[in-house]
Formats: sequence, C-alpha cells, structure tokens
Amino acid sequence: AFLGVPYAAAPFGERRFAAPAPAEPWTGVRDATACGPTAPKAPYAPPFDVLIPETTVPGEECLNLNIWTPEPGPGARLPVMVWLHGGSFSNGSANSSGYRGHTFARDGVVFVGVNYRLGVDGFLHLPGTPDNRGLLDQIAALAWVRDNIEAFGGDPDRVTVFGESAGAMAIGRLLADPRAQGLFRRAVLQSGACHHYVRPDTARRIGERMARQLGVPHTAEAFAAVPLPELIDAQAELRADFASRPDPAVWGDAALNGMVFEPVAERLALPGPDLGVDLLVGSNREENRLFMVPTGRFTAITDERARRGAAAYGMDLDRYAASRPGASPGELLEAIGTDWFYRIPAARLAESVPGSHVYEFAWRSPRFDGELGACHALELGFVFDLLDDPDYVPMTGEKAPRELARTVHAAWVAFARTGDPGWAAYDPAGERTTMVFDDGACRAEADPRAAERELWHDVR
Repeated sequence: AFLGVPYAAAPFGERRFAAPAPAEPWTGVRDATACGPTAPKAPYAPPFDVLIPETTVPGEECLNLNIWTPEPGPGARLPVMVWLHGGSFSNGSANSSGYRGHTFARDGVVFVGVNYRLGVDGFLHLPGTPDNRGLLDQIAALAWVRDNIEAFGGDPDRVTVFGESAGAMAIGRLLADPRAQGLFRRAVLQSGACHHYVRPDTARRIGERMARQLGVPHTAEAFAAVPLPELIDAQAELRADFASRPDPAVWGDAALNGMVFEPVAERLALPGPDLGVDLLVGSNREENRLFMVPTGRFTAITDERARRGAAAYGMDLDRYAASRPGASPGELLEAIGTDWFYRIPAARLAESVPGSHVYEFAWRSPRFDGELGACHALELGFVFDLLDDPDYVPMTGEKAPRELARTVHAAWVAFARTGDPGWAAYDPAGERTTMVFDDGACRAEADPRAAERELWHDVR
C-alpha cells in the first residue's frame, strides 16, 4: 500500500477555489505509510453519522490518493480500478477503512482511492472561479493515474473508474466531459448516473444564500477569509435548512435532487453509442429506505404526503399502488423515490450506450427489524468484499452473506479485466438483461422492472 500520495497541490492559500495545480515535487523517499489529509467537511447528521462512519484527517494536502497493488514496479500491466467515494458531494473520503483496496490487490487489480474537494470548496458556485472543482480534482487524479500507475504495476490503458452515489453521479458527468476523454476505458456507476446536477441559475442562488448566511459578499475572496471551522458549520446549517424545507421556490431544481451541493451543468448530457467506454451500471432495489427508515419518516408518511411527493416527481401514485397491493403510503413513496433518483437514471444511461451491463442489488439488510431493506449504500461491503469491516456492520448487520460478497466482488473484478462482468449485455430492444444480486439466488433476469417501465416514459 502507498497511502496519502499527492496528485495535486494543496488547494489553499492562493490556490483556494482554483482548478487543481500540479503537486509539489520532492526528492528522496516519501513516507507513504499513512493516509493523508481529507477534504474539509461537516459530519453527517444523526442517525446517518452512525450508519455511515466518517474518517477525518486534518491538513491542507487533501488532494491525495491511496494505492494498493499486488505487484509494485513497472512491467506487470495489471488492470487498474479508481474509486470515487460517495457522500452527497459533501461527505466521505477515500480513507475510510471500508474503502481499503487490499481485496482488489488480492485479486490482481491495482486499486486507487481518490480524495477530492467537497461541499463549499468543491462544488459551491463562486463568481470568477471554475465550477465543479471537485470534478476537476477527479480529472487531475485520473491524469495522475495515466502518467504514473505503471510504476505501481498498473496498465494505464486498462483503467476502470468506479463510484457510488455522488461518486457515480460524478462519473456520469465525466462521461460527457471532453477533459476526461481517454483517461479511463471502463466505468462502474453504483446508485447514480448522469441526471444529478443543478443549472447555473440554481447554483448561483445557493451560493448567494450561503453568502447571506455568513454575512459576507458572494465572492471567492470573502469566502476564503472565513475561518474554516466557521465555514464548515455554515455548510452544515445550509444543508439542514435545505433538508427541513426543500421548496423549489427557494432552492430551484436542487429541491427535487435532494442535495444542496451538486455539479453545475446547463443540461442533461447522456453519452451516445460512440462513447468508447464499457459501462456497468445499476442500483439497489430499495435505495430510499436509507433516508426514510432510520429517521422514522417511512412509517409517518400519510397518503396525502405520498401524493404530494409523487406529483413533485411527476409520478403516478395510484399506478404504483395498483402494482403493489396493500403497500403503505411510505412504501409507495419510497418505491417512487428509488425509481426517480436511481433506477430510471441507470436505465436511461444503459439505453444510451449499447453493450452496457446492468445490475440490481436486492439483498435485504436485517437492520431496523428488516425495514432497512436493500437500501442505498448497502452494496458497498459486498463490492469491496469487506463485510467484517466496522464501517459496514451498522448497515449490514453481523451475519451478511459472505458468498454473495465474493460473487459481487468477483463480477466487478472481471469487468475491470475484460469488460464482461459475467452476464449478457442490456439490450433496450430485447430482454434488458439485468443481473439481480440476492442471497443464494443471483440470477440474470429479463427486465425485472417491467411492471414499472411503462410508468417512466415521461420522467426525466
């Protein structure tokens, strides 16, 4: 393992809110035995602070990466997997113990985990500075991998970028960014795709709102002068305000997306058939239960509230109820939210790129008396084959099926090696083959979402 390796200069001082600059060179041997600093961030609010443990390392050199390799040194030409963590573009880090790459190295892959800027520093719109600084960090990291990974045993022509939630949404934007072209050959998008962004007018509105909250002008210079602890506290307050009343009149198109910090883009940009990147994309069967069950919202949703929520998403509650006899209002709104946020974007992406492979993760967690279900982020311990890691136990419980973890992890490794995870490609004009991962019953199905698909036609 080579940990805390800088791929870009520390984004502070005169480099604050700027595009990433080359890392400062060094001579001699650099200590790479401990993870480097993490991007400044506010902690998760309860109860998510327990379900998704955070790792924080103070320091300014936060644009760094962690590498695990089975065969350091040039010549091995092993497949490379570059991990972009999730966290609503505001939380998370590559330093999490659940993101250790030794299981990938065990199976012949060079693994790279990337730390990138978050929240205000990475994604708040500030006049005169580049938008999407966190995405620019990711591009810089991928360029570093292209230029340096051969020295760690990797093949720069066999790079797979993979990510979950915000990490997958970031990849969805990178697929359409010419600056990222040629930096990766394959991509895995877990619970996120191309649809998650805010338009420039919304980004400006959110930036101005945070400036008023801080009592400073909406300029990079004014924000840079705010002490970092105060800025982090203000970021947490902004997110709490957003979560308490996500009114489109206040927050624009961010209100439906559920995140106050997101990439800025003029429009949806789905890649086409000439993308030249192999895709593996999918979602979990009950994603939105993570956000509804631990908070108590799941059982508190009334029929009226479910109808308002469905209408906001442009979905028909009655048509969902017809295909789910006896479902509660919370169950119906959860299914609609899962489709709108995760399943439909995954399907749209797979439809746009011929030869894509699609999966659905369906194993249900026993936590919260079984109500947590196949929720958002549950697949991570299985992808990393690290079910015993303390970061995953709060969500999976202590008896998650290890054989399923070996199966899921092996599919990801196979995809990185060959572009084939082990089942047929998704054909929008045919069977729409989808691999369903479940305990003891992993199976390739023909369009497991056929019952809902007719409800999706007019949804973005």
